[in-house]
Amino acid sequence: MILFEYPFNERIRTYLRMERLLDRFNELAGRTTALDHHFALVTLFELLEVSSRSDLKGEIMRDLDRQKQHLASYRGNPAVEESMLNQMIRTAEDCFLRLEQMTGKIGQPITENDWLMTIRSRAAIPGGTCEFDLPAYHAWLHLPESQRQYALKGWIGAFKAVEDSIRMLLSLLRNSGHTQRVSASNGQFQQNLPQNRNFQLLRLSIDPNRKVVPEISANHLMVAVRMMREDVEGHLALHPADIDFQLTLCA
Repeated sequence: MILFEYPFNERIRTYLRMERLLDRFNELAGRTTALDHHFALVTLFELLEVSSRSDLKGEIMRDLDRQKQHLASYRGNPAVEESMLNQMIRTAEDCFLRLEQMTGKIGQPITENDWLMTIRSRAAIPGGTCEFDLPAYHAWLHLPESQRQYALKGWIGAFKAVEDSIRMLLSLLRNSGHTQRVSASNGQFQQNLPQNRNFQLLRLSIDPNRKVVPEISANHLMVAVRMMREDVEGHLALHPADIDFQLTLCA
């Protein structure tokens, strides 16, 4: 199954982008070639860009506080495992405290590193990191892989508290949804949403053998999905067939 996720608001959109970039960085930094480590650094700079919103840390902390209170409301519920619940609450509290103790903006240790900022400015130029532009960076790429990996691990540490917080929040959000099997009649699906639920994330899973791409639109009132397929010229067009898929709405 191919999973597509669609955020209902800008905050969740930013969380998903951060998660995707963190996954990419960890994948590239764990490899050994200089080329992989170059693109790990490019990803690090993308993380800086996405996290540059001045209110992001505050939004994450408010979400953690809301989740902590929501989890605490389950105490005493016989259907909930008390030890697991307490562990989740402690994790939320730990993430909140680490963010609270973070000085400055997210990723500030990286922005204060002149060497990295020079590479960042040159990386924005096509071919701008050649050895004649950045000889010191060229030399760094020829260091032993273990030294480069150690440096990358240290730099991504500036995002560790944010990473742990976002991963916890997205995990709780994804687990809050109820999955239903639905069908797009003649390639189109539409569903009204209950007004007493504040949905934040839509998850759609579809069989890759159907060879369609879901075009999703959603707001607090309704969800609409159009199943698209490439035509002979490579353009996406509505595929007028009944297509089953799994839909999860997370609040």
